[in-house]
This record gives sequence, C-alpha cells and structure tokens, in this order.
Amino acid sequence: MNTTWVKQYVPAHAAGRTFAFTALVDSVGTGLYLAGSAIFFVRTIGLTSAQVGVGLAVAGCAGLLATVPLGAVGDRYGARRTLVLLQLWRAVCFTALAFVNGPVAFVAVSVMLGAAEAAVPPLTQAVVASTTQDGDRVRTLAIVRTVRNVGFSLGALSAVPLLATDSVWTYRAIVLGDAVTFVLAAGMLARIRLIRRIEPERATSVLRTVRGFRDWRYLRLAGLNGVLSLHMTILSVGIPLWTIQSTEAPAGAVPVTVIVNTALAVVLQVPFSRLAETLDGSRRALRLAGLALGGCCVALAAAGRAGPWTATALLLGATVLMTLGELWQAVGSWELSYRYAPEDLRGTYLSVFSLGPALQEICGPLLITAGTIKAGPYGWGVLGVVLCLTGAVSARVSAPKARPVPTSGGA
Repeated sequence: MNTTWVKQYVPAHAAGRTFAFTALVDSVGTGLYLAGSAIFFVRTIGLTSAQVGVGLAVAGCAGLLATVPLGAVGDRYGARRTLVLLQLWRAVCFTALAFVNGPVAFVAVSVMLGAAEAAVPPLTQAVVASTTQDGDRVRTLAIVRTVRNVGFSLGALSAVPLLATDSVWTYRAIVLGDAVTFVLAAGMLARIRLIRRIEPERATSVLRTVRGFRDWRYLRLAGLNGVLSLHMTILSVGIPLWTIQSTEAPAGAVPVTVIVNTALAVVLQVPFSRLAETLDGSRRALRLAGLALGGCCVALAAAGRAGPWTATALLLGATVLMTLGELWQAVGSWELSYRYAPEDLRGTYLSVFSLGPALQEICGPLLITAGTIKAGPYGWGVLGVVLCLTGAVSARVSAPKARPVPTSGGA
C-alpha cells in the first residue's frame, strides 16, 4: 500500500487527529438521526409535513440570528470551551426532542437546537486552527470534512435495521443515540491540547462586538460565498426535481447522483486542499468553483432536451462538475475566511462568514424550484452564468488590496 497516499488523510499533529476522530463520532450520530428523523417526526411526535416544515424553518431562522453572537462568545471565552458547551447543549436538546409531543413543543426544542447547530461549523473551524500549524490547517479541515462524510454514511447504514422494527421506542433510541455522540464528542474536545491560544485583546461585551462589525469587504466575500454554496441545494433539490419532472432519465438516476457526489467528496477533498495552501491558490479555487458550477448548470439544461440515456449521462456529468465546484468552493472559502479574520475576533468573523451558506439554505430551495426549474433550460443557463461570474468576482474581492491578517496566530 502507498503509505504516502494514506498519510495525506491523517492530520500531522495529535490534536488534529483527535479532532478528526471527534468529528467521526459526531457525524455517525448525525447520520443515524438524519436517516430516521422524518419518520420520527411523523410517527412518534405526531406532526404533519407542514408542521415539520414550519418547525425546521423557524429553527433555521433562530440559527441565523444566534450564529454571530455565539461566535463572539467564542472570542470572549474561548472557541474550544464554547464548542464543548454547544455539544452538551445539543445533547440536552436531542434528549428533550426524543420525548416531545405535538407541534408547539417541537418548535420550542427546534429553536433551541437550531441556535446551537448553526454556530458549530464556524467554531469548529476556529478550534481546528488552534490545533494545527498554518500549513496544515486547510488539509486538516479537508480531512475533517472527509471523515464527516464517512460518518454520515456509517450512521445512515446503522439506522437501517433500527428503522425496520417500526417502533416508537426505536425511533426515540435513534434520537437518543445522537445525543450520546454529542456527549462523547464534548468529552474528547475538552481533552484536546491546543497548539496555540489567543487571548482577547479587546475586553468588550459580546453585544458590542456584534453591533460593531463594520468589515464590509469581508461581508461581500461572505455573501458571494453564499451564492457559490448553492451547490448544496442543487444537489439536494435541483437535480432530483429536475430529473423527475423535466428529463427522460429514469428516477433511479437520483440516488446514483448522491452516491457519486459522496464518493468523490471522500476521495478528492483532501487532495483538493493542496490548492488552497496559499492566498493565490484560494482565490483560484473560487474561480474554478464558479466555472465548475456553471458547467454543471449547462449540463443540467442539456439533460432537459435529451433522450433517456443521454440525459442520464448528462446528469452524472453535471453531478461530477457540481462536486468539483463544491470541493473548490470549500477549500477556497476556508482559507480566505481565516486569512482576513483578526486573531482576537476570529470566532465572530468566521460566524459572519457562515451566514452566506446559512442564508442560501433558507433562500436556495425557493430560488431553485420557483425560479430555475420553473424557467426550464434557460433558467439553468442563467444560473450558470451567475455562478461563473460569482466565482470570478469572489476571487477579485479577495485579492490582497490590503495585507491579509497574519496567520501566525490561532483561534
């Protein structure tokens, strides 16, 4: 076996390796939960589809409002400490969720859970930066993302025999199992040795830190990154609906696209991270992301005018291009969001940056369904042009007009 190939999937430092294992435990629980959540909501809590949608939408809004304040809390009291507390809070919320009854209790628990869920990714990025050296930061984040994809799959597979029993207590056990993984993750996070520590230089309140954010260039970059993050909705909503409603490809092509995306993400995320080890490479990654996502849209448009076999091939090609765009967007945004964030406000800045993808999750499904798909092949063509231009503009906005924040510090 080629040991060099294997080593690129292992973080260089013990703290990074521990964090990657923590991410695996966390994601196994999340995959277990996601596989059975829809059935749990309906058969155990007794919700209608509309009530589930309302609850999740309200939770998403709560997360959007809480992300930046919780990032500021991370700056004030330490990103790792805040992340540990959020993991424990998620465990408490999921334990409560296992026993709620009716839509009101569901919405209440979902709001508390949504506030914590949205703040976890930026604080995770901040903690990873504290456990790695600068040259290993993006690669470690890529390893964590790869591990999480593997964990989601393992968790989903674990749910299959449990779901087959079709029991209320089995569904509750799935939710409680997710809660247990958060407790385990919190315990491992608390023991991680940080390579670097940053003490807050500004003894200001959390509220004042949030209200005082005035870095408009960083906000523009965050917004453009949110547009590039549309790949998430294209995969989960756009490709399935377009395949079924507007192409002659068989419905069986839909799960194949998901498998192709997951497999490519696991295999290629770490190798792709090498491009973003420099500032110029990160900007190039965003340009490539825009081009790949634009190509994906062109292929989807063509699939709407092709026969069954050609349409299927075009859908698979579109999935490959979408995945490449996803990988380039991820590594480029990781490095740029970190480079331009001041050391003592890194949690706040990274949380602000995460608002772009969060807004995409709220607005993206409506844009894709009511806009792009409804307009047909021309809609995909317009979206492709927008994504290409967004990648180019993102690279330009992130150009070093001013010297980027030094990377000698941590979160």
